Amino acid sequence: METAHANPSDDFENPPAPFREMLADAARFWEPRRIPYNLVLIAIVFTWLGATWPHFRPALTLSSLGIFTVLGLIANVCYSVAYLIDIALQTVSSRGQWKRRRWILWLAGVIFAIVLTNYWIADEIYPYVH
Repeated sequence: METAHANPSDDFENPPAPFREMLADAARFWEPRRIPYNLVLIAIVFTWLGATWPHFRPALTLSSLGIFTVLGLIANVCYSVAYLIDIALQTVSSRGQWKRRRWILWLAGVIFAIVLTNYWIADEIYPYVH
């Protein structure tokens, strides 16, 4: 029966990074980018409010502040899913290669969040505001 590694000494020369190290590395990459992610989503909301101001005026109440807070928390939980993908890719691929390309995952996530935010406002919120 053949083993998974052709050369067992490779495991000793390049051991997989411990989970804590991978998590710290992921946090160093993802957390500074959380601010621009949130600023982009906030800009979308303010653009919708400004472009359709008379329409959204009745929706801006104290009780809607709680709804906006929950939606913001959901957006940040979705952002945190990137940690799972990042750590998984650090374990299965070359870490150096992945670290140079993970900005692509960030950009894809931001684009997805932009599309989802616009859809949510246009289809789920805008028609029901009176």
